[in-house]
Amino acid sequence: MGLDRAATKPHEQLAQHLANDLESVNALIRQRMASRHAPRIPEVTAHLVEAGGKRLRPMLTLASADLCGYGGAFHVHLAATVEFIHTATLLHDDVVDESQQRRGRPTANLLWDNKSSVLVGDYLFARAFQLMVEPGNLRVLDILSNAAAVIAEGEVLQLSAARDLKTDENVYLQVVRGKTAALFSAATEVGGVIAQAPEEQVKALFDYGDALGIAFQIVDDLLDYQGDSSATGKNVGDDFRERKLTLPVIKAIAAADEDERAFWKRTIEKGDQRDSDLEHALDLLNRHGALEATRQDALGWSAKAKAAMQALPEHPVRQMLIELADYVVARVS
Repeated sequence: MGLDRAATKPHEQLAQHLANDLESVNALIRQRMASRHAPRIPEVTAHLVEAGGKRLRPMLTLASADLCGYGGAFHVHLAATVEFIHTATLLHDDVVDESQQRRGRPTANLLWDNKSSVLVGDYLFARAFQLMVEPGNLRVLDILSNAAAVIAEGEVLQLSAARDLKTDENVYLQVVRGKTAALFSAATEVGGVIAQAPEEQVKALFDYGDALGIAFQIVDDLLDYQGDSSATGKNVGDDFRERKLTLPVIKAIAAADEDERAFWKRTIEKGDQRDSDLEHALDLLNRHGALEATRQDALGWSAKAKAAMQALPEHPVRQMLIELADYVVARVS
């Protein structure tokens, strides 16, 4: 999901504030993605890691540690861990989804092959586990290793739920918590843990990351049906064409009559799509207020993220994180 078109850019403010730490994270990533024996590993990794991503997830770890007054060096290791986990999941996701583009560039599986993408992703997961062990903090290890398991679980759940009309909002939320929010909440939580922040603050950081990640994904799903393709990097209706049951469609199906349900069954479950089907799908989403209801859900999760920040101390980073929660939903506000 891009974050480029809103008026202000709090992730850029965060990047400036954390510039020295981010440079240390980037240096550690370059060092640990090296391989003496398999040069394809740094080739594939560099293609994705250096593709212009905003490093949002590792920034959340650095920001949380800074917010809680951490003065050590291991927040850099944890931020690099988070980025390696994220990159590994992207490599695997592009194989599963048979994707050909990411961030406007050809995917690694297209430039190399599926085997290389899967195996390099596995390598990055292994590197992530090496990094997360180095601070010598069992709780940090528990949080990040659990997040890796939840991410994989969410992806597998999505395989069975994505084209099943019985998928409801609770299952959708479970998928989103797995595929997106789990790494956001782990990234923020470990920043507080490594700083030995009070439990109330660690819980607030987890809640912030969880709500931010959910809002982030809901906005992404909403913009698939009403976004500007030049801004999102996706064509309107890509999720529909790929038969993905995202929140707007789930809401429309819940309100559907018999004929409408038959339409969704034909297009999503069976994959029998015709030229005018996307237009009809958009009509149904608007008819039942599904897009507006989805927008309200995104704004609600953003509000929960901002509310969680009230438990954290006064700090410039706290305000940046509050503004980031607004920014994630700015394009649908």
